[in-house]
Amino acid sequence: MGADCRPRRQDEDVYKLLRPYVAEWFRRRYCRFSEPQLKAIPLIKRGANVLVSSPTGTGKTLAVFLGIIDELYRLSEEERLEDEVYAIYISPLRALNNDMRRNLMAPLDGIRSVAREMGFSVADIRVGVRTSDTSPSEKQKMLRRPPHILITTPESLAIALVAPRFRERLATARWVVVDEIHELASSKRGAHLALSLERLEELVRERGGQLQRIGLSATIAPLEEVARFIGGYNDDGTPRPVEIVDARFSKPLDIRVLAPNIDLIHADAEEVNNAIYEILVDLIKRHRTTLVFTNTRSATERVVYRLKKLVEGEGLLDLDEIEAHHSSLSRELRLSVEERLKKGELRVVVSSTSLELGIDIGSIDLVVLLSSPKSVSRLLQRVGRSGHRIDDVSKGRIIVVDRDDLVECSVLAKLAMDRKIDRVRIPRKPLDVLAQHIVGMSVERKWRIDEAYRVVRRAYNFRDLGFDEFMEVVRFLAGKHGLEDEGVYSKIWLDEADGTFGRKRAARMIYQLNAGTIPDEAKIKVRTVDGRYVGSLEEEFVEILAPGDVFVLGGRTYRFLRSKGMTVIVEEAEGARPTVPSWFSEMLPLSFDSALEVGRFRCWVAEGIKSGREHDVIRALVSDYNLDLHAAESIVSYVREQLEYIGVVPCHNLILVEWFPDDDGDWVIVFHTLYGRRVVDALSRAYAYELTRLSGYPVRLTVSDNGFALRLPPEANLSRATIIRLLEAVGPDNIDEKLRRAIMKTELLKRRFRHVAQRSFMILRRYRGRERSPERMQLSAQRILNAILELEPDNPVLRETLREIMEDYMDVENARRILRGIRDGSIRVEVKGPLPAPSPFAHGIIVKLYSDVVLMEDKRRILQLLHERVMRYIGSNRAISVSGR
Repeated sequence: MGADCRPRRQDEDVYKLLRPYVAEWFRRRYCRFSEPQLKAIPLIKRGANVLVSSPTGTGKTLAVFLGIIDELYRLSEEERLEDEVYAIYISPLRALNNDMRRNLMAPLDGIRSVAREMGFSVADIRVGVRTSDTSPSEKQKMLRRPPHILITTPESLAIALVAPRFRERLATARWVVVDEIHELASSKRGAHLALSLERLEELVRERGGQLQRIGLSATIAPLEEVARFIGGYNDDGTPRPVEIVDARFSKPLDIRVLAPNIDLIHADAEEVNNAIYEILVDLIKRHRTTLVFTNTRSATERVVYRLKKLVEGEGLLDLDEIEAHHSSLSRELRLSVEERLKKGELRVVVSSTSLELGIDIGSIDLVVLLSSPKSVSRLLQRVGRSGHRIDDVSKGRIIVVDRDDLVECSVLAKLAMDRKIDRVRIPRKPLDVLAQHIVGMSVERKWRIDEAYRVVRRAYNFRDLGFDEFMEVVRFLAGKHGLEDEGVYSKIWLDEADGTFGRKRAARMIYQLNAGTIPDEAKIKVRTVDGRYVGSLEEEFVEILAPGDVFVLGGRTYRFLRSKGMTVIVEEAEGARPTVPSWFSEMLPLSFDSALEVGRFRCWVAEGIKSGREHDVIRALVSDYNLDLHAAESIVSYVREQLEYIGVVPCHNLILVEWFPDDDGDWVIVFHTLYGRRVVDALSRAYAYELTRLSGYPVRLTVSDNGFALRLPPEANLSRATIIRLLEAVGPDNIDEKLRRAIMKTELLKRRFRHVAQRSFMILRRYRGRERSPERMQLSAQRILNAILELEPDNPVLRETLREIMEDYMDVENARRILRGIRDGSIRVEVKGPLPAPSPFAHGIIVKLYSDVVLMEDKRRILQLLHERVMRYIGSNRAISVSGR
């Protein structure tokens, strides 16, 4: 900062809390504290548990560590700084850990230099990183001379807790800092960490200490729930107090939606692409460094390829100044891109989701999102990567690709500017994570059952865990499940009469070699019925396949027949239309909260049109939503066409069910259920299951963010009465059971069961020096699953698989909420049909789900043909209306 920088009064209040040399170092370097620093440092110095939520670049990490470093230097001055671990910093990425070490060493070196200059004698504060990348020799050094600040990951902390000698080093911890909570809380990694923290708390208590918990998060909501997640619960069931530093909106925002100024319906694919890249290149030219986010890895590669071709032709910038960054690239390539970006050597980086986290990538002038980020939280997280300094504006632009995208992005951008954030969903009672930790606890020592149950229930995710549920998992791990013939053996011993359990001999090795919650990424081989290899698929894609589904691989179409282990069997389906796009499993799902707001927006536009205030709506879209006139008129035109064709605009409190015969003669029912992909997935499977039962015919199912389509053969003789019976058959009281039945024989269950079985140590990835391939594990999992279904259908591993699918992968809780709304009349359902063609709002559902990206021209042509049919119908009705007058 400049010499004329004068701290404000609130800055001086914080300076008084710090050692003189710590305060002086900060004064010289920054002068004034940011909002999260002003609020967090006093709380941390006071010893409070704290959750700090603020955007990237607001100094929240320094806010936390300045207070901790100050305390460590105080101990040093008093000659009480021992060779002990005092602070544990946990982040979800190993790359973040190395960043963090570098970022901590700079202030430590600077403070020590200022201290000596001011005549203070202070010790060196050591910082160490312990992850799976840490060498055995480094780990040995840490045992002899432990770091004062230990940097690690959730997985490495869990393993350190059972390391015979290093475990004791953790017992002296006073602070635990969890970074990127928004990334962890919504997954099983977060549940795994929550239990590790309670085990660490128990260890620290044994030495008479207590942990001060500090959480760091980007924009997330609701903060009260996230605070309970980081704080956990006391033994008496009350939540530990956690102070919240809400600085989520401490940086100014500038977010706008940009739509190509062309006819998004009648322009061909090349025109749309050219218009999108014209906007993108113009933005890149006007900014020094641009970070572009796509929603899939394949799209990232396509954008980089196209950009390089464009700039090569125009000579705008060097080809080496454009790079891709996504999770499928090697770690070395990713680190190289991050380093070059930090040094200012790159003009453009295109990423999928891999740069959303707080990796230090230096100064970014602009963030561009190609299409919808699907939630306000993700939008804010991405845009927050721009404007590196505390007082910089975070600047983001969203380029839309079609009319549905335009509507969705306009709503998300407005919500972001209005600071309305989606709520995080935290997994409840994941039994596979519990099983893993019970084995880990048994390795530590012999436990009393009630004592272990008390520790587990202190973790936020397990606060509602019943004792019977806990005991089912303990008994499963003790081998009381009748699955020894399938090679599933006990991991712990259990004495229920004595009320104790402990480890069996191999438990430590099993835990250390198999702990963690992230499933192996596996490629699935694709073979034809005669055994010919044709390529491979991502496992997430295979999860959504059902027998009869048609997909594209290597430019050819194939029909899925069945799977065996890590191989799927197909037959050629030349000329058949794909029912599942190859990119579908990669797509980010629209969140429930954001979907509701898109629904309300639709209603608002429709009401304006119906009441003759169309021009007022357009003016509001331009002034309140920052849209240009062309984009505003496009939205109004879209909603008007829907009203003129069918008279109904589906929105947050109105579900439209329309049905019609398609060009092949099949019956198609489209449910406009705009409640987010995970809710739609749950509703769609329940209705598809019930329609198969009602009609006696197999139902083809396709899902999007805005709704779903059910397809029946012509001979099904679909009628309005059948649809009404279908709607009456699925309700809030029976959707769970219908979903369970719908899921039982799917690829989704088979694949997810393997993941849960691995986490539960039912099947082991590594054992006695051998590593099993995903192929062998999948075959074992399928064999065990068949045995469980026959012998023990209430097995906790199977129950957890179903819970994970229904609650984490889908959203059955909010699906029940929607069905209750239908029952009590707060959500209306209108059935329209048989129609001569699908309504305008159905076009996106049909086209996205029935054509693959390799058939882009076909997709554009289908959209145009559907639109022409609708407009002809509207035109003829207007003519009839006029002649009737």
